[in-house]
Amino acid sequence: MDKGPLSDAIITAFDGLSSQLRTAARYIYIVDHPRDVALLSMREQARQAGVQPATMTRLAKQLGFDGYDAIRERYAEALREGDAGFAGKAGEQARSQKLRGDHALAADMLRTIGTQISRLAEPAALDRIVAAATRLARARRVYCLGLRSSHAVAWQFHYILSLVGEKSVMLDGIGGTGADAVGRAKSADVLLVASVLPYTRATIEIAEYARDNGVPVVAVTDSEVAPLAQIAEAIIVVPTESPSFLHAMAPAFAVAEVLGALIAGRGGEATLAALERFDGQLAALNTHLQSRNSKRAP
Repeated sequence: MDKGPLSDAIITAFDGLSSQLRTAARYIYIVDHPRDVALLSMREQARQAGVQPATMTRLAKQLGFDGYDAIRERYAEALREGDAGFAGKAGEQARSQKLRGDHALAADMLRTIGTQISRLAEPAALDRIVAAATRLARARRVYCLGLRSSHAVAWQFHYILSLVGEKSVMLDGIGGTGADAVGRAKSADVLLVASVLPYTRATIEIAEYARDNGVPVVAVTDSEVAPLAQIAEAIIVVPTESPSFLHAMAPAFAVAEVLGALIAGRGGEATLAALERFDGQLAALNTHLQSRNSKRAP
């Protein structure tokens, strides 16, 4: 139940909802434990969402249901089908893998990732990527944030920028101090943040803190109604569906590489000079393994 059985309906209706209905819709869409929609009372779900119970009923009708119990039943059906979080998907994967074999699962995963990345090259997605790169390139400094599975996405972007200057700051300090540096960010800076479902609480709270203190946010996330989509000045939506039990991070990682390359390429001669200095440093420190063939005597 990665995004719940009503994710498409919520995304379609979201822009036309009132503020309170959007709050309720986000709860249904991003709730950390989707089984709660099936198992908790409507009143308790309203309390957790921060709205009145009547709002949940109005949302159900807006989505085409007679009442909120119908939504709960849809989630209950998904639970009965065994699609509930990582554990539920792992069971489904294991059954399929046993029946079809390892080669089939590997092929399905790779084909899915290939299709997802190809979709990011379509015009609408490219427009968002280029717009985000433009916003990041203009920033005085870019603070990079990604926790748990999203860490590699933020780190790769930070690493690329670190090769060509001192523009990037990675928020990943030891001892829980990673977010401290964002306190120095100003309105001339940007927070680049990556997070996909299930969203890490600390990521959203740090992004909200940055936004509330006048720091623009650029987000790589998985939905138009994701928490970061409500915070960010610019978003890039990446697909995460996978035949495996774990959501796919390859598309988000690819976006990080494209963003880094676009920004570095805009640096012109300054980028070239920085890379030449870096090449010299790598050579002086003998960082990379030299070809063993070149060391052999003729």
